Amino acid sequence: MLVNQAGREVNLTFATGDEKEPTRTVCVKALNSESPARYREWVQNNREEVHRQTNGLVGYVHIPDMGAVGYAEFHRYYLAEVARDALLVDIRCNGGGNVSQLILEKLARKRIGYDLSRWGEPTPYPMDSVFGPIVALNDEFAGSDGDIFSHCFKLMKLGVLVGKRTWGGVIGISTRYSLVDGSRTTQPEYSFWFEDVGWGVENYGTDPNIEVERKPQDYVDGKDPQLDRAIEEMMKQLEENPPKKPDFDGKPDLSLPKLPPR
Repeated sequence: MLVNQAGREVNLTFATGDEKEPTRTVCVKALNSESPARYREWVQNNREEVHRQTNGLVGYVHIPDMGAVGYAEFHRYYLAEVARDALLVDIRCNGGGNVSQLILEKLARKRIGYDLSRWGEPTPYPMDSVFGPIVALNDEFAGSDGDIFSHCFKLMKLGVLVGKRTWGGVIGISTRYSLVDGSRTTQPEYSFWFEDVGWGVENYGTDPNIEVERKPQDYVDGKDPQLDRAIEEMMKQLEENPPKKPDFDGKPDLSLPKLPPR
């Protein structure tokens, strides 16, 4: 796609190379940013790599922030990936927000039964509950509500946390005054206390259960040792404690009884 120096669309006129075909004019409009496309490619590549290394047993979701976009991204993949035996939740580079408790609430659902319809497939109860183990992956660029998610993931004993210590900034802000140039001021208002460390997450972050460094050389070489280590831990848990497949044999016969002959 082409755009001129003024940022406007460019009209291209060219011949098709076939004398029977007429000349065509194509209007080309450039993207404002290629970041969304590159992000989608990164997430999809990670998802495919997790599926490849685990033979499709483990699902993968990435949460870029804890706001509306991150909540939507979580459900974009979660509703499909939760059908697998286990789940890897990636919150690296999470920009924070305020929906961590909603995501943690969903991840904390424990599958305790199934709803069997007459014709369809069994539906887990509660719905959208993870069948097997969960591993979360974080790094030093996850902060604010990303800090809170990481700390509460450990505190709620949902699974193993792999990566690096998080950023360590959980004091929330509010906007109050508007300035003449259209900008607004913010001030810190919301601090967080947790039953295990008190106020200790602020200015420190959360330590992972398994620390894995991703060096600049890894980025250059296209390697992701953090993702590889998370997959290794997930496969270890699946081998040591595989989720029990339900046995639906012995279903009672609730058909009408046969009446005795007259």
